[in-house]
Amino acid sequence: MLVSAETAAPQDFSIEADRARLSVVALKAYLRLVEQWGLTGQQAAALLDVSSSTWERMKARGKDRPLSQDQMTRISALVGIYKGLHLLFADAMADDWPKLANSGPLFARSTPIEAMVRGGIPQMLEVRRYIDAVRGGL
Repeated sequence: MLVSAETAAPQDFSIEADRARLSVVALKAYLRLVEQWGLTGQQAAALLDVSSSTWERMKARGKDRPLSQDQMTRISALVGIYKGLHLLFADAMADDWPKLANSGPLFARSTPIEAMVRGGIPQMLEVRRYIDAVRGGL
């Protein structure tokens, strides 16, 4: 049975059933992003705000339990950044950009990865808005 977009309930990361349903795909996407961006285990863990040992367990047994609301939000923002970069740049630059020092006011001469680790979810959302604005010609 098909459900129209008008009658479908909005996705809600606070609902454990939704997170359980989406966690496997979200973690798979994040693992791919980590690989494409060439992130270290420490960077990958820091972006999710987990310890390195927790990150290693998540990689090995990610399907055991749902990601948290916070982790789902972080992955969603990062995947949005990844997608925006690939729409904006050729693949090599799109994957290198997060690791390049940036003089823009949002980054203060640090890399976007460093800025997002420092600033957490709010900074990730700002970086996503920044990429979307650049793509839109603003």
